[in-house]
Amino acid sequence: MAAPGEAPPFWWEPPDWRAWALWPLSALYGAVAGTRMANARREKVPAAVLCVGNLTVGGQGKTPVAIALAKQAKRQGLKPGFLSRGHGGSLSQPHFVDAKADAARLVGDEPLLLARHAPTVVTPDRAAGARHLIEEGCDFIVMDDGFQSARIHMDYALIVVDAGRGIGNGHVIPGGPLRAPVVGQMRHADGVAVMGEGGAAESVVRAAARAGKPVFAASLKPSGGHGLVGARVLAFAGIGNPDKFYDTLQRAGAELAATRSFPDHYPFGEEEVAELSSQAKAGGLQLVTTEKDLVRLNHGPKPVQDFAASVRSLPVEAVFEAAEMPVRIIRDTMSAWRERMVTG
Repeated sequence: MAAPGEAPPFWWEPPDWRAWALWPLSALYGAVAGTRMANARREKVPAAVLCVGNLTVGGQGKTPVAIALAKQAKRQGLKPGFLSRGHGGSLSQPHFVDAKADAARLVGDEPLLLARHAPTVVTPDRAAGARHLIEEGCDFIVMDDGFQSARIHMDYALIVVDAGRGIGNGHVIPGGPLRAPVVGQMRHADGVAVMGEGGAAESVVRAAARAGKPVFAASLKPSGGHGLVGARVLAFAGIGNPDKFYDTLQRAGAELAATRSFPDHYPFGEEEVAELSSQAKAGGLQLVTTEKDLVRLNHGPKPVQDFAASVRSLPVEAVFEAAEMPVRIIRDTMSAWRERMVTG
């Protein structure tokens, strides 16, 4: 059985009796979600809005893609800002994230990573958050997640899908990981970024082709001198797809002696870090986790912060197969925004 907050494992396996037993609820959920997306009156803000989202729940690599596109926007002379729901956080009003001082339990872990690169606002009300960013001088808003949100007009919506995981069993919540039927969601997308290697995303690629949407190939690659080549490690992660992290770690040259997986956005406590520390010491292993997990550790209780000092992270960045693709995405977003401003 899945832990609280964790996607059930059967979502990522071929559809079985559980998926089909839940099909009536999935059909209802999908109909409501699809209607909401189709009929939403989204507020139009006076800045270009690029949404980096996905079709399913769980990690697909959105945040590294959002950061890569914000960097490209800066290179093109724009002033980007990030807009996030702040999953795992507890704030109800728009809040500018302080990457050094804010706690992950208040703003979420991903916003703390985003804030290292550009002004970042977390809020359930994305339209209000966009206005805050614009007031601070941002002219290009990168929305991390929120594709299914009905609050704000998107000038460009980029869907990120993992090539190794795809859309799981292809069923809608609660029988599967899809947030709404693929065809209905694809109508609102402007492009698809397929992350990594594998054939699990072929159904999404075909749906994008039928809808006339461009498909971009990208991957997550280690960035900087991580110093993990040949290291025997105990790798642990509390993200949507920990296997993707472990695979990246191996490709970076580390030797995975052991792994421990936790639910997405897991709030590590004293018991878990004590177990990890003991296991690593017994095996003479280096503790390694993701940047997102290390952020939570560094913003946790004092014993957890002390544990974080013994943990290394593997920084990764999203790299597009064709270097001109990020340029194209920013250009197309700005073109759509200019047309919107002219036509109203």
